[in-house]
Amino acid sequence: MKVTIIGGGGRVGSNAAFALQCAGIVSEIQILDYNTDLAEGEALDLLHGASVVGGQRIYAGDYARAADSDVFVITAGLRRKPDESRLDLINRNVTLFDGILTSIKDAGFRSDALIFVVSNPVDILTQLAATRLGLPTSQVLGLGTMLDTARFRSLIAAQIDQSPAQVKALILGEHGDSMVPIWSSATCAGLPLEKFPGFNASLQTQLFTRAKTSGAEVIRRKGGAGWAVGLTIAEVVHAIALNRQELLPVSSVQNGCYGLRNVSISVPTIVGRKGVIKHVEVPLWPKEQQGLQASAQALRTTWSNLKV
Repeated sequence: MKVTIIGGGGRVGSNAAFALQCAGIVSEIQILDYNTDLAEGEALDLLHGASVVGGQRIYAGDYARAADSDVFVITAGLRRKPDESRLDLINRNVTLFDGILTSIKDAGFRSDALIFVVSNPVDILTQLAATRLGLPTSQVLGLGTMLDTARFRSLIAAQIDQSPAQVKALILGEHGDSMVPIWSSATCAGLPLEKFPGFNASLQTQLFTRAKTSGAEVIRRKGGAGWAVGLTIAEVVHAIALNRQELLPVSSVQNGCYGLRNVSISVPTIVGRKGVIKHVEVPLWPKEQQGLQASAQALRTTWSNLKV
């Protein structure tokens, strides 16, 4: 499988490339960036380690060379400021993102290629990609609440002193201020979290608040997220490459799940080689369903005001 990372010279793109390289699953990684020197440097640095791990072909290229890619991972975008919501990025990022989509189209990409959006605001840009490229919505997906979910699980595990890999919990909805924690199905090693000492409603609120604000915290402390988002990007790409049919909280245009339509938002989604295989309507508490509907409405409002 050939993966092209657009914006691969930046922190998120380069960390994603490193995560993909370490796993050794995809066979070819192309780094594409408007800063060609930076792209060449990142590709060369990764190439220097290729003999140690997966042995993939890794190089910097352009849109013409990207045309035969199986997956386009779009990480390019302007960085969010510490006090700026992801949705506030939209007017600053849409023009840049639209230019990327035009370049992909002009290069003559494969009809079965998948477009995987990471740039923020990811839900809006995922819907824009689906609209602009004219692909079936199953072939366009966004990172959505994958990173939020990973943060959520890790913070829960640290609080109850358990392995993060044993915590199963989801955040759905917008990747942003209206995201929704799904406590109704959250478990650790198959046990409800309430079984663990000290786990109560107050602690739930603290953990979700920390997860929700973690992005801004990382930006404030080190300038921007990289390693965790790189790993979650790799998780989605590997689900595609290996056709895992894995249930993931990615963002995609909805066609009826939870009554949602014509909005790109994260719901439980089966992901495989063809992209979005299907959406899964897992049972939710009424307040979780209400939160998901409110999150969708916030995104619809932004979409309706979009100027492109």
